[in-house]
Amino acid sequence: MIVRKLTLAAFVCVSLIASGSVVAADNDGWVDLFNGKTLDGWTQKNGTATYRVEDGAVVGKTNEGSPNSFLCTDKDYGDFELTFEVKVDDALNSGVQIRSASIQEKNNGRVHGPQVEIATNGTAGFIYGEALGTGWLSSDEARADKTKQAAFKNGEWNKYRVLAKGNPIKTWVNDVPVADLVDEKSGMSSGFIGLQVHGIGRGTGPYEVRWRNIKLREVK
Repeated sequence: MIVRKLTLAAFVCVSLIASGSVVAADNDGWVDLFNGKTLDGWTQKNGTATYRVEDGAVVGKTNEGSPNSFLCTDKDYGDFELTFEVKVDDALNSGVQIRSASIQEKNNGRVHGPQVEIATNGTAGFIYGEALGTGWLSSDEARADKTKQAAFKNGEWNKYRVLAKGNPIKTWVNDVPVADLVDEKSGMSSGFIGLQVHGIGRGTGPYEVRWRNIKLREVK
């Protein structure tokens, strides 16, 4: 009877995971934030860009005249390691928010927090203070490094790794170390992960950015 109950429980658990009702973590604590099929667990904030799932990727598409748009996790994260792959049209700037928030009392709910840059102009992987009034959190000296500027490959899938533990934030783009800073400006220690589609003016676009294999594990 005990064996039978355990077998049934295991079957139910596997069924729930397969249906997407449960987010499964592997033995190292990695969790898929995006299941490759739906946008369950994510909510759009700000802007009128569109998000859809195509070929196992989240596809963000610009909308003329829209401000910045963000597809955000429903759960907040503090200290974590995050990995994802991204490909972006050359004319589009994008980013991934970490430890971010959207509060009505602050700029009418505008998303704010540290942003890991996605761009084809040599700034990919550096940290920007989105709507914080700080400008870049990464230093001018760091952003002038030619090796770091060359890490992002235009027109290709690029692999990002982000490690945020306490104030230190580090990033890698295609295994090249890029950002390495102590964040003492943002004031953000926890918040959602957000996928940005940058706003564009009227008469431009449309442009797209794609993310896949978005994984996170919390660290202590």
